[in-house]
Amino acid sequence: MRIHPLTGEFALPADETAFLVHQLPQTRALLGYTLVFCTLFYVAFSISDLAALGYGPTYLKLCAARAVVAATAGTCAWLAYHRPLSLHATRIAACVADVVALACFMFIAVLRPDEFHWHAMSLGIMLIVIYLFIPNSFSNALVLAWGATAVFLALTVTYGRLTAADDVTMVMLLVLANAFGALAARRFNQVSREEYQARVQLQHTAARDHLTGCFNRRYLHETLMRPGQVRAAEHGGLVTVVLCDIDHFKRINDTYGHASGDAVLRSFADLLRRMTRDGVDSVVRYGGEEFLAILPGTDLEGGIHLAERLRTRFADTSVLTDDGTEHVRTTASFGVACADPAADGGHHVLRDLIAIADKLMYDAKRGGRDRVHARCACANDAAGPGRERPRRAGLVNRR
Repeated sequence: MRIHPLTGEFALPADETAFLVHQLPQTRALLGYTLVFCTLFYVAFSISDLAALGYGPTYLKLCAARAVVAATAGTCAWLAYHRPLSLHATRIAACVADVVALACFMFIAVLRPDEFHWHAMSLGIMLIVIYLFIPNSFSNALVLAWGATAVFLALTVTYGRLTAADDVTMVMLLVLANAFGALAARRFNQVSREEYQARVQLQHTAARDHLTGCFNRRYLHETLMRPGQVRAAEHGGLVTVVLCDIDHFKRINDTYGHASGDAVLRSFADLLRRMTRDGVDSVVRYGGEEFLAILPGTDLEGGIHLAERLRTRFADTSVLTDDGTEHVRTTASFGVACADPAADGGHHVLRDLIAIADKLMYDAKRGGRDRVHARCACANDAAGPGRERPRRAGLVNRR
């Protein structure tokens, strides 16, 4: 996750979108709160209109302009608080509220032309609010702020009655407000994204095995085994688990050393992850040399096919020892179990399947290792629940 040095936002659109979606509830709350707060002050300044102009047609026009701002901002705030606005809709609401408020501000400035120096100060405050308190993209904030500055300076030249020194001072003030606001917004963007990066890293560390990069046992029990977490119905109804155990792993550690054993574990984990579907299947380091693959929407034949491919590929793979002098070859044994989560409402199916696959895997090891044992736990399966089915090979690639 690289942060852009100019905007403080994530450089990759996918990373930025993930961050913004994560922050969306807080973003909507901030938008609603800021719009309500600013609207109250915007309306309250009608007192200054009355003091400057007295009661009359011009004053009523300014009241109408402020009422338009209040209605627009109030509507956007209500939507932010009471409707689950999408990321795009939230930004549209922010932009609409900004544009209406700035347009009405320009209208007020034109109807009170003797006070452009005060208007410049007010605009400077509004620019800071746009940069820091109205949640928007950095580019949108820049366009709105600098566009408002350009329009205001054009109105100052046309309607203002200021000296040249006043004009220069006003330009410098507004440039400073924009520069300070942009730098502060960039810093805020960077800090919030660095915090998000740290949170993601901590979550990754808590959920992943540091050696292989697979999910760990804690993630399996706290997340994957929660009811409804493995949504097999979205991928075809059935769920299959494949439990794998590397054969003679203790002998590898004793003969070649633990560093070489770690290399074998990483090699097997890489093979398993490459053969499963990213974002659909889950690969877990279940124990020391045991790995678990959870395959939503995969029937028993698909699970057997995956296990057979992995068995033959791993048997043909050699791993260089830590000192680089020898190649290590070994095999793995597999237990495959399949069931329909809808059979008992989805509760405990994964736990029960893992228990069945564990027994099948140890049956495979007792049967000579380097083999696949499989069983379907579906009540309507042709083999019957709990009956073992023979190993299959040579099926079509499931990816």
